[in-house]
Amino acid sequence: MLYGIKRTDRPADSDYPFGYGKEIYFWSFIVAIQIFALGAGIFIYEGIRHIISPESIKNPFVNYIVLGLVLLVEGVACYMAFNKFQKGKGKWSYVKVVQRAKDPSIFVVLFKDSVALLTQITGMLWFDGLASVIIGLILAGIAIWLAIETKGLLIGESANSEVNQTIHAIAASCNGVDHVNEVLTLHMGPGFILVNTSIDFTDNMSATEVEHTIAAIDQEIKSKNVIVQRIFIETERRIVQKNCLVQATEQDT
Repeated sequence: MLYGIKRTDRPADSDYPFGYGKEIYFWSFIVAIQIFALGAGIFIYEGIRHIISPESIKNPFVNYIVLGLVLLVEGVACYMAFNKFQKGKGKWSYVKVVQRAKDPSIFVVLFKDSVALLTQITGMLWFDGLASVIIGLILAGIAIWLAIETKGLLIGESANSEVNQTIHAIAASCNGVDHVNEVLTLHMGPGFILVNTSIDFTDNMSATEVEHTIAAIDQEIKSKNVIVQRIFIETERRIVQKNCLVQATEQDT
């Protein structure tokens, strides 16, 4: 994943004019496969093996040390992440944002070491194996979900409906715009949305006025959506009118 993040930072060139942002989606897909095949598979296998043949914890003191360090380090990281999360959460609910999380490492470490301590306290050795099976199933679910999400981004997933509606509203509100025919968006990377929109301008506008209006729309959209980096605006008559003309032509022929 770190390799993928590094490669996405490469600047755009003649071969990839929109940059290498989508490469992170490919490596995320690879990570999803690894989580499913290695992480989930090993955890489930080891869990079943420990349930069938439970083994006592040889050095429980190590679990206390690991759990303490994890709580300290991850506590600081979670605090910093939560502050950043609060700033960028916007209108998303907490449940919705948590569903978007793709890093199970914190949960795995805390859960695994906590259950190891529970095993020592209760004396029930199969707790450790059960914990491994549960973690394996969770990892499998996360991997499948991550693969499905990444698949959509690899194929060409659009921005969410809120972004699309904002772009449509901005374009429609500008002077000289008679109708916004369509708004097409595409994720080109985690922080890069490409926008292609078709607009029908009023007939009495001059070419210079259309150019100024296009520049105003471009600037306004980018100011309201910082991840919108490239915008293509096509001047085209209203699609409904075009369809009517096509139908009329077909009837005449």
